[in-house]
Amino acid sequence: MPSGLLARTRSTVTTAAVLTATAVLPAAGVFPEAARAASPAGIAPFEQQVLFEASQEPGYACFRIPALVRTTAGTLLAFAEGRVLNCGDAADIDIVVKRSTDGGRTWGALQVVTEGAGDTHGNPAPVVDRETGRVLLAQTHNTGRTDAAGCGVPCDRTPHLQHSDDDGRTWSAPRELSGEIAPPHWNAWYATGPGHGVQLAHGTHAGRLVFGVNAETWDGGRVTENHAALVVSDDGGDHWRIGATDSWPVADDGVFRQKPSELTVTELADGAILVSGREQDGTDLGHRTQAVSGDGGDTFDAPFEALPDLYTPQVQGAVLRLGSRLLLSAPADPDRRRTMMIRSSPDGGRTWDSVDRGTVVTRDWAGYSDMAEITPDTVGLLYEAGAADARDEIRFARFTEDWLVPPRGPDPVTPDVGPYGERAAVLGGAAPVPDGALGGALALDGADDAVRLPHRAQLALGTGEFTASLWFRYTAGSGEQPLLSVGGAGGSQPGLRLWAEPAHDRLRGLITVREGARAVRTAEVSAAGARDDGRWHRLVLRRGNGRLTLSVDGAAAAETADVPGSLSRNAPFGVHIGQRMDARAFFAGAIDEVRLWNRALADGEPDGASLAGTVLWLPMDRVDRSR
Repeated sequence: MPSGLLARTRSTVTTAAVLTATAVLPAAGVFPEAARAASPAGIAPFEQQVLFEASQEPGYACFRIPALVRTTAGTLLAFAEGRVLNCGDAADIDIVVKRSTDGGRTWGALQVVTEGAGDTHGNPAPVVDRETGRVLLAQTHNTGRTDAAGCGVPCDRTPHLQHSDDDGRTWSAPRELSGEIAPPHWNAWYATGPGHGVQLAHGTHAGRLVFGVNAETWDGGRVTENHAALVVSDDGGDHWRIGATDSWPVADDGVFRQKPSELTVTELADGAILVSGREQDGTDLGHRTQAVSGDGGDTFDAPFEALPDLYTPQVQGAVLRLGSRLLLSAPADPDRRRTMMIRSSPDGGRTWDSVDRGTVVTRDWAGYSDMAEITPDTVGLLYEAGAADARDEIRFARFTEDWLVPPRGPDPVTPDVGPYGERAAVLGGAAPVPDGALGGALALDGADDAVRLPHRAQLALGTGEFTASLWFRYTAGSGEQPLLSVGGAGGSQPGLRLWAEPAHDRLRGLITVREGARAVRTAEVSAAGARDDGRWHRLVLRRGNGRLTLSVDGAAAAETADVPGSLSRNAPFGVHIGQRMDARAFFAGAIDEVRLWNRALADGEPDGASLAGTVLWLPMDRVDRSR
């Protein structure tokens, strides 16, 4: 690491930094998932480097909250929060920047844009005025702490703005914007961005500057309302106002449907604004939520809508339009902040790549991110990551559009013969075998084979009783062998799971629920004997009469008290057969006759006696590859 990058400037920047090269980490080895062959012209389609790391920047304990823009002169500005005392969100925090004038290949030394001086200056949200070249940096300030705890509720958060007229070399002093864009009742929490804003290029509002904010209302005793809004300026950032706003009430018991936060904005090809946000602890399914403004940010066309099929943890993400498609940068593991991935939407955000179609940047721990267009086919990605913790460092990656995994056609399907007739996607090379438990079955290779159904309303089991049933056959003597999951991931999100653990010689069933504003609770049943003998066995998990029961081959094998609450809240949602939702384990064997009812079957009731309550019925006996 060149010594020029080790200097830390504790005052507001007044001079340009000397451009110095930052060491480039090899894509292969350190980040093996990102490796690709070089193009014929010798230009690497993917390369990355560590840009902010506490061990290389004296005076800082941690760097978080990246934001990235490209100026009219072509300079990349990479912003971050430089956390002085610890990695907490509300201590002594500066906003810092590094500059690159060669498309992100090399970077200048760290510069302090605004010093917290014991307080928190954070949530950088930069936007560039393409008409004047001015770079505007929205941000949020609050009184700092000396420990690593969060800001109390209510928190004295106020929006501020700085600007640079010399390509990010020097910056104005922060000026407070509370009187313009912080209504008095948004008094419990306030946050700008984080991540880049946009300047509109199309329509009657061309030239308008837009970024996102979220806030909360405090009535003296509790939070009563969540707010997500766009902030707009029609005079180059001299004056701002609140535009489109979506508010969600919080009930007396603390329950609410949505809390859109950490908004990222992008202008669609037709001039509309897509607003994508983190969904935090609402009852709606999904960890990402979206809204569209068709009038330049003055109003939202409809309220925010959560996206249950778009798998992410609860985390900030970034959206960027690249040519005819949108890109989303966010971790892909729905349970934890890891596996940074780029996913695409070909239709303006209406649908997004599933995780098996996205492009993995790293399988390390990963968190917040931002993106900027470097050239019409090259993207810069600034993201939190680390081998041990997503807060270890902030990396910068640049990649070409050709590096992204190319789109593939529709997946093969296997039919649902239940009343809703949904077809399930068949992933990997899963193939029918004739010797199933009840006719044919699907064989899964334990590497990437699985069957998946996207969310549909009937599959969300809610607080009610249910019965889940399947047949399985395998001989694997080790590893987790996932059989069925419905809803969220792991034991941290509402849903149900069935799996085998041959190394521990047992079968397991688990439900995770949430009731009211309480934390999640789980009930688990475990049956001795992993049944890894190569013969067919039937496994049934039933919730009914206040009990959770696991049955094997027609006999109850384990039982425990039910825990009241919903199995379908606060989580991404899908049905996965032969695969963990986070894709970190696959089943090696064969599965047959997967069924799900929204009622508890009576003891001894034959599966086929009635379709009553059937929400899913997969015979698993054929694969249609003609789509």
